[in-house]
Amino acid sequence: YELLAEVGEGCYGKVYKAREVGERQRLLAVKKFNIRGEASQSGIPAFMIREVALLRKMEDFNHPNVVDVMLQLLRGLDFLHTNLVLHRDLKPENILVSNCGEVKIADFGLARIHTFNMALTPGVVTLWYRAPEVLLNSVYMSSVDMWSVGCIFAELFLLPLFQGCTEVQQLQKIFVIGLPSETDWPADTPISYSPSWGSKRSHTKLLPNLEPDENDLLSLQQCLAFRPSGRISAIKALSHPFFVKHSRFQL
Repeated sequence: YELLAEVGEGCYGKVYKAREVGERQRLLAVKKFNIRGEASQSGIPAFMIREVALLRKMEDFNHPNVVDVMLQLLRGLDFLHTNLVLHRDLKPENILVSNCGEVKIADFGLARIHTFNMALTPGVVTLWYRAPEVLLNSVYMSSVDMWSVGCIFAELFLLPLFQGCTEVQQLQKIFVIGLPSETDWPADTPISYSPSWGSKRSHTKLLPNLEPDENDLLSLQQCLAFRPSGRISAIKALSHPFFVKHSRFQL
C-alpha cells in the first residue's frame, strides 16, 4: 500500500488513508500498529492478535457492513452484537466514510467477544463516548456501543455532547441532562449515589435544532438511556421513525 495521509491515531497505532498498489488502485484505510522495542523478546503483543483475530472472524462471515466492505453504522453494529462482539471504542475517528458515502466500522483494538461471566475491562471507550455504567465501574454489555452511537449522532448536529477531562467530570456533564433515580443506580458500582451529582429534571429535547424524531432517538429513553437494559438496541434503532421515514435507511 502507498500511504497517502494520516487520518487518526488510537491507543495501539495510527490509521492512514492509503492506495492499493497494482491494477485496482483502491483507496483503503490501513492501520499501522505500534510495536515497542521489547516485542522482539516477548513476541507479538496480545492486543494485536486479538484485533487481527476479530477482523478475520468478521471477514469470514462475509457480511457487507463491517470494515472493508459497505455498511451503515447501525446495521454493522447490529451484526457485531448479534455475534456477541462488543466494539467498545466507537467514536467518529473509528467510523470511516468513503467518497461514495459508505460507512465502515473500524479499529477493533478494544473489541471483545462477549461471554457469560467474562471479566470486563474498566476504562474502555474514549472518554467523551463512554457510557455511564463504564464510568461507574459497573457491569456493562453491548449497550455501551449504543451510548457511543448516541454521542456520535449528537455530534453530527453540533459539537461533542459531553466533553469531560476526567471520569468524574464526564459523569457530571452527563448528569446535566438529568440525574437518574437512585433505583436506577447500579448496585455493583463502588461510587455512591448522591443528589449532588446533578439536577433530577430530565431534558426531553437535548438539542434545539433537531426534529422530533431525531430528538426522540437521542433521548433519555433511547440511545442515551441511563440504564443499559433500557437503552435502545441497534436492531430496534433501525426501526425507529427517524430511519423509517427515510426509505434509503429501511431494512
